Amino acid sequence: MAMMTLLQSPQVHVLGITMVSGNAWEPEEVQHTLRMLELIHRSDVPVVPGAVFPLVRTQRETMLWQQLYGTTAWLGAWGDAAKHTGAAPWHAAEVVPPLEEGNPTTKPLAEDAAHFLIRQVHAHPHQVTIYAAGPLTNIALALSIDPEFAALTEGIVLMGGSLNPATNDPEFTTDPRHEFNFWFDPEAAHITLRAHWPRIELTPVDISIKASFTRAMLDAIAASTNPAAQYIAQHSQDRYYLWDELAAAAWIDPTIITAERTLYLDVDLSHGATYGDTLAWSEANRPEVDLQLVHVQTDLDLPRFTRMFVDLMKAPPQRP
Repeated sequence: MAMMTLLQSPQVHVLGITMVSGNAWEPEEVQHTLRMLELIHRSDVPVVPGAVFPLVRTQRETMLWQQLYGTTAWLGAWGDAAKHTGAAPWHAAEVVPPLEEGNPTTKPLAEDAAHFLIRQVHAHPHQVTIYAAGPLTNIALALSIDPEFAALTEGIVLMGGSLNPATNDPEFTTDPRHEFNFWFDPEAAHITLRAHWPRIELTPVDISIKASFTRAMLDAIAASTNPAAQYIAQHSQDRYYLWDELAAAAWIDPTIITAERTLYLDVDLSHGATYGDTLAWSEANRPEVDLQLVHVQTDLDLPRFTRMFVDLMKAPPQRP
């Protein structure tokens, strides 16, 4: 639905969708995304395969890490999703199970995500905003290949990180600095946050948990007969936080965000108990290293966001 927020907006020209492992393995996510684009009549948008594994962290290391430091609530592609959501059980990275929504007939680009990102930024200098709502492996690879990559963009929009979310959600109450996207590939998040982007916008857990996908929203969307709405009615019925959708909507309409903090951020790479946790400093206490200022969203106009999201999902497809 986060991809669809951008695809359905008349204010956005989506140059492509680059894929990465996170909640599920990248090869499977490529197929789901191709099929989603078919069903919402937007197969004009290229889907680009990307990183299957994090830069450093491994599944085996993570299982050993949990034995030392305790279990984490969500392991994404490494975990048994059936224990958490009732979804299909865990499978190996190279396995792509049959899709509930049907298998796509379209194909991804014969190019990797990092080089696609670099190519688009050079083709449209200072015009492209990178929207990154998963682990940051592809972004880190692009930055490592091309030293001009970040500076040639208009900026980057991230869903990631966690500071001090006010919630009773057990995933965050005892571990408030843990957030999956940064945690899954901490080295990639570190590389991305240290890069010299013109602007960094961050939608952290702190604000994401204020925006949930409710039954009322689903019912309102399902009342539309347009393709995106019917796709959601049939295939996107989880009731959970709209983390990535909020990040996309706030980039399209910044007035959704009513409060923010400017902080310097990084990720713990110590490989200890806090490996992958979000680190944050103000101007007053920042260390003397090359950190970048991040615009961290802290509050939103929830009714405005809800109306915008529902309206976009109910709308007809954008013309290519």
